[in-house]
Amino acid sequence: MKETGMIPADTTFEAFAKQLEIVGRLDAKDRLEMAFEMSENLSRVVEAGVRHRHPEYDDEKVRLEVIRLTIGDKLFKEAFGKAEGRR
Repeated sequence: MKETGMIPADTTFEAFAKQLEIVGRLDAKDRLEMAFEMSENLSRVVEAGVRHRHPEYDDEKVRLEVIRLTIGDKLFKEAFGKAEGRR
């Protein structure tokens, strides 16, 4: 289990192994809740980044830009047509 590509740069191998051990003990419901929480946190970070880089954007433009960054330009254009985030 010494594949270091999965280990965050600020985490020791031992700490990462302990994290995997703890997560491995969670039941499916708790893992799913944790995944949803992590996804929501990431969305908040992306939104904060968009707002920081583009203070002139209104809430709708921020929402669209977050979606574009999340799903990519091609799928965004297919889903939203002319509605655009930054591009």
